Amino acid sequence: MQKYSLTLRGFIDCEMNTYYIVMTCMAVMAVVVFIALFFFKAGYGYLSNSKWGPVISNKTAWVLMEAPAFLFLLYYTVRFALSGADTGNSKLVLYIMAGLFLLHYFQRSFIFPFLMRGKSKMPVAVMLMGLTFNTLNAYMIGGWLYGQAPAGMYTTEWLWSPQFIIGIIVFFTGMGINMHSDHVIRNLRKPGDTKHYIPRKGLYKYVTSANYFGELTEWIGYAILTWSPAGVLFAVWTFANLGPRARSLTEKYEQEFGDEYKKLNKKHIIPFIW
Repeated sequence: MQKYSLTLRGFIDCEMNTYYIVMTCMAVMAVVVFIALFFFKAGYGYLSNSKWGPVISNKTAWVLMEAPAFLFLLYYTVRFALSGADTGNSKLVLYIMAGLFLLHYFQRSFIFPFLMRGKSKMPVAVMLMGLTFNTLNAYMIGGWLYGQAPAGMYTTEWLWSPQFIIGIIVFFTGMGINMHSDHVIRNLRKPGDTKHYIPRKGLYKYVTSANYFGELTEWIGYAILTWSPAGVLFAVWTFANLGPRARSLTEKYEQEFGDEYKKLNKKHIIPFIW
């Protein structure tokens, strides 16, 4: 019995060490990616170019890129539920937090791509990088919820805590901004039109990338409602990835529309700030 307990403890310690090694590597990579994206613009969407190699359908790429995060955390959740494990935290609270993550990625994996218009392409390299990033984030969130969160942190009372209430309001506000902003972009063109237009509705009055601001807001809300290092790192990664891209999109609009766009005095991603 003692030998078994020592073996189990060794496994748990090894899993914990692996988790925090991955977290540390992701934190370092967030800094690297943030800096790199000021020099290497991810060539898809409005910034599409031929420098990133082979391309595939934008819709297919989005499904392949986003679905693994949904499937991975769903697997993690089902495995935890079937195991009957007791982490000392309320399963209801854990499933709600996992459900919010799954809700976002279900929409991004299986609804958003099929609302897209046009025949845009995405480089396979960009899709693979996105797939890797999303899967690792699902690992961090799942690992925290079902293994690393301190016992007793998430009791049912957590659902009435200031962190959860504020966080869930911020999360759904961000989701609403993101989905509305995507709607604005989709409806800039009439069927068959291939011209580019300046988005002006909603938060596009204030920023170039209102959809990115919405997604960033979502994950800030998630970081608050989980009050976790995994949630914070996810939000940091979101900004590291989308912030430089939003700046590149501003530059692209200014190149194409000149003073017409510059006079709008939009920020890149955060209204009135940057």
